[in-house]
Amino acid sequence: MAKRVLSGMQPSGVLHLGNLFGALDNFLRLQAEHECFYFVADWHALSTNYEDTSRIREYTREVLIDWLAAGLDPERSTLFIQSHVPEHAILHLLLSMITPVPWLERNPTYKEKQENLEGRDLSTYGFLGYPVLQAADILLYKADYVPVGVDQLPHLELTREITRRFNALYKPVFPEPQALLTEIPKVPGTDGRKMSKSYNNTINLSDSEATVRSKLKTMVTDPARVRRTDKGNPDVCPVFTLHKSASKQAVIDQVNKECRTAEIGCLDCKGLLADALVARLTPIWEKRRELAQKPMLVDQVIEAGTKKASAVARQTIAEVNEAIRIG
Repeated sequence: MAKRVLSGMQPSGVLHLGNLFGALDNFLRLQAEHECFYFVADWHALSTNYEDTSRIREYTREVLIDWLAAGLDPERSTLFIQSHVPEHAILHLLLSMITPVPWLERNPTYKEKQENLEGRDLSTYGFLGYPVLQAADILLYKADYVPVGVDQLPHLELTREITRRFNALYKPVFPEPQALLTEIPKVPGTDGRKMSKSYNNTINLSDSEATVRSKLKTMVTDPARVRRTDKGNPDVCPVFTLHKSASKQAVIDQVNKECRTAEIGCLDCKGLLADALVARLTPIWEKRRELAQKPMLVDQVIEAGTKKASAVARQTIAEVNEAIRIG
């Protein structure tokens, strides 16, 4: 029997290669083997972007378009928007009643995000409690697996702790979700740092071919390789790191060898990477153009996904109410 998988993605901007190689490619693999629920986490986006909500709705739709363009199949995966299923908020409220505050304060990303996102007031109840909403997202669908990287394991363990506490206080309703550990590649941006919208260093899935090639021309390389005749070190080059996610093995081997001997220059190396990325993105661009001409298709996917997710969510809330003896 197929296991149920749950994952979400915040609509904090248009999707980029980091999203594609780090999460979306994995979504595609999982939908071939499991019953998958994938949602756009628009309520989660409010936890850090509550002061400016002007583009959340736009970005939410863009995420869904990119998902469909990349190959997520609404016949095999339930695709929906978090805020369209109000049971997420109901379960969040009920779980918040039993979650000790110290559990939230020890969340490793709580203080880290407060320090990194300068200029934003994150001293809010919603930001402190977002792991409870995250737990509600997972438990509402009784997910067997949640795909995560090693750095996200503490978040899932908090969900498991909340699960155990609920089941012990009332009666067993929720299975303990298991981590589906995934190798999340570190996708570098054009400036060499992790590809991130906040760094303005992304190559987006919706960029044109000309834009992709233009951005790659400015991408940083091995800082010690100043002249064309200098031998390079692919191990410290962000362009080579991106090759390992985007290019075929033969090209990766070629660049790895010829960079070290100065047989290939940085511009040539970037050209090979550009060709690989264009080949990877062309089917996505074609599907995006098709969806742009038929916006009703996206609306139909949202409607169908909401219907399927809501049916599961309502059943879970009924079981929760019975366990708590309310409602």
